[in-house]
Amino acid sequence: MVEQKIRRANVQANGLNLFYRDTGKGEKTMLCLHGRWGRGETWTDFMSLYRDRYRIIAPDQRGHGLSDRPVARYDKKEMARDMYELMRSLDIGEYIVVGHSMGGTVAAHLAAIYPHVVKAAAILDSTAAGQEHPSDVPPEEIEVKDALTEDWPTPYSTYNDAVRHLEGIFGPSGVRYFSESLIETTTGYDFLFSRYSMAAIEQYSCSWFDILPQIKCPVLLVRARESWCLSRETAEMMRSRVKDCTYFEVSKSDHMVYADNPDEFYSGFEKFLDKVEEE
Repeated sequence: MVEQKIRRANVQANGLNLFYRDTGKGEKTMLCLHGRWGRGETWTDFMSLYRDRYRIIAPDQRGHGLSDRPVARYDKKEMARDMYELMRSLDIGEYIVVGHSMGGTVAAHLAAIYPHVVKAAAILDSTAAGQEHPSDVPPEEIEVKDALTEDWPTPYSTYNDAVRHLEGIFGPSGVRYFSESLIETTTGYDFLFSRYSMAAIEQYSCSWFDILPQIKCPVLLVRARESWCLSRETAEMMRSRVKDCTYFEVSKSDHMVYADNPDEFYSGFEKFLDKVEEE
């Protein structure tokens, strides 16, 4: 059986042009939010697994992929507002939000600020730790410097050159994640994410332990067992602040829990979905 095509479109939301993918059917809906440097494309396998049961929306968040990259404050409240307005523009009333890394931070803010639309939230290897207060540097004064990629030899001459470089830095899931953002230009291959946006996200990031008690819906918190992002101590601190929290760790993963060990991740995720649907 041939799988139905994913619809791709743009929508105006919160003053931005946002690109999104949409499976286009299902009585229930899931919103999937990628991490920094990523795209909604990272959820392709996830969408294939769940599209028969859920309508799945997977946008490119501001500063990423084919969405706008404004000179603005990239704080997570504003990014949550982007997603709230996107879903409202699609006339979707209630949904489960799934977010990885940066996307998990946005998912948590969405659940805390807009409880009337978030039925449940899955936060995947995302840390609430950070500086106490966001920077007060005006957006137009942010230095365009992305610490992760500033020394990468972009643009690459060929796609294969880019992949070989990524393979020297990341494992298979990381190579795929960054490869999904590669685009050919007149000067060679580069990434779709905005370096300014990556710098702004870092500039305005701060601790968000304080919003966790505000989340009233069921929450799934997943940690990669070898995580470089979320320590077990921080995960326990997050877990203790959420009223209704299911927690598990994914072995053989250092961050990309849904890609590094899909069997283990989806087994735990399915149990969480069963719990949510029973309530």
